[in-house]
Amino acid sequence: MSARGTKRNPKRERRSADEVREPARSAGPGDERGLLDTSVVVDIDRIDPALLPAESGISAVTLAELAAGPHATSDPREQARRQDRLQWAVEAWSAIPFDTDAARAYARVFAAARVAGRTSRTRLADLLIAATAAAHGLPVYTRNPEHFHGLDGVVAVVAI
Repeated sequence: MSARGTKRNPKRERRSADEVREPARSAGPGDERGLLDTSVVVDIDRIDPALLPAESGISAVTLAELAAGPHATSDPREQARRQDRLQWAVEAWSAIPFDTDAARAYARVFAAARVAGRTSRTRLADLLIAATAAAHGLPVYTRNPEHFHGLDGVVAVVAI
């Protein structure tokens, strides 16, 4: 997906607006590439690897959710477990940033969520993850497909 520590090249090829707006294709377990939702990263040791894409990435938003995790409990053992998961995720993936393309895709995600009767505040992190996936033409692999309800045609969602 992207290399850790690489600097942004100002001469990099930019995608056209039409390419950015192209809806994600349908996806399924075992696809070549996909973006893992936070729910998958948290439970990855309990998921059959055959259900995951051959090449996976995570959003920087997932790292933010994982970083908040240890602070969401007062149990020291659970805090340590969550900190371990965060450190493992940082080492396992180079997070895909929420960049200008993802911000542009967020408009489509936001609109689709509104049409489905959701507000932008409901599961905001999931909508940002969906926008990151849409911007990169990746399906989202999740254990919580209901969090992505109404985003059909904007991003493919694979429930595992």
